Amino acid sequence: MSSTKLKTANIVSLDATKLTGTLPAISGANLTGVAPFTVSASDPIPATNPSGGAGTFFVNSTSGEAYCCTNATAGENVWTNVGTGFGAYGKAFGGKGPGTIAGFHPAGQNAGGSQVQIDKFLFSSNTTASDHGDLTSARGFFAGSSSSTHGYAVGGSVSAQGKTIDRYTFASSGNAVDHGDLTATRHFAAGTGQSSAIDGYCSGGHTGANTDKIDRFSFSSSSGASLHGALTSARESSAGHSSTTHGYTSGGADTAPVFNEIDRFSFASEGNAVDRGDLITAKTEVAGCSSLTHGYVSGGSPSFANEIQRFSYASDAGSADVGDLSEQKWGATGTSNITQGFVSGGFKSGSVYSDTIDKFDYASSSSAADHGNLAIAKRRGEGTQY
Repeated sequence: MSSTKLKTANIVSLDATKLTGTLPAISGANLTGVAPFTVSASDPIPATNPSGGAGTFFVNSTSGEAYCCTNATAGENVWTNVGTGFGAYGKAFGGKGPGTIAGFHPAGQNAGGSQVQIDKFLFSSNTTASDHGDLTSARGFFAGSSSSTHGYAVGGSVSAQGKTIDRYTFASSGNAVDHGDLTATRHFAAGTGQSSAIDGYCSGGHTGANTDKIDRFSFSSSSGASLHGALTSARESSAGHSSTTHGYTSGGADTAPVFNEIDRFSFASEGNAVDRGDLITAKTEVAGCSSLTHGYVSGGSPSFANEIQRFSYASDAGSADVGDLSEQKWGATGTSNITQGFVSGGFKSGSVYSDTIDKFDYASSSSAADHGNLAIAKRRGEGTQY
């Protein structure tokens, strides 16, 4: 039987039901409408620049987690986890805390003494914070860490230093429970604290004298903290920040000296911090915020400051002044989402406690705007985010 070869020009359409047998491998180079994607054995980082820009997909062949580039900025790309996992850039910074829904400002102190209430405010609207629950005891001057599901209030003091690590649920209101203890009693530790994907950290503070110790505790168990390393010097009242790989402790004081050093320590392994640059001015009682690529230090003392300083995680360059808070104050609390920093409460000139929640954008060097108010005016109750 003879056969006739069809020319391409003669094929108008082809019914898929007529295709049987084994088809040869063909190139997909001419396929259109398919989003670009990358397969790699590791997670993307901010320096992973996608050729397809925003909308590019990235698949980790080791963990199976998938990411979408939601902001394509060379060297500062935002990769958002689109699965159920919590990989390096599935969330906003540091640990698993996504920082997309709400900020929390637990307890603190005001003219009425130490507080117990956990304030919650939404990132999406300018409003007054609501009562989310209570810590296990009234306290101030503690550190805070965030997992994907819980906030942690670490150490602190009322009339004496404490070492309790409180844990409270983000998704539903309710009181905190005891999650374990630090290695020693401690207050005035680095404000917002530091969070990796699996652990919380508490750096510096006062344990009878100022300390340089860095404690680490697991989010998954209530077994208590262990010693992770030491800062470059003993200090208290610093700001805390987190990248996906490191914790940062900036500023602070040791009795008389006020520090401008920014310390960095690794989450991956135990070890001491290193000095990775300086703030433009030495500050203590400062609020810390964290974006994907930078740490932010706001307000502080000596005197009453309102400047917002920013430093890069990618280099050892010092900080830069990128704007001002709406108030001059110290002892405020920092919380963070993916695109903005929030600074709440604090202590103003004239012995006035603040209830203001300021908001500033990471993408531009501009001063903060009023985002709302805490339920009660207070200082030094450290922030977490969900």
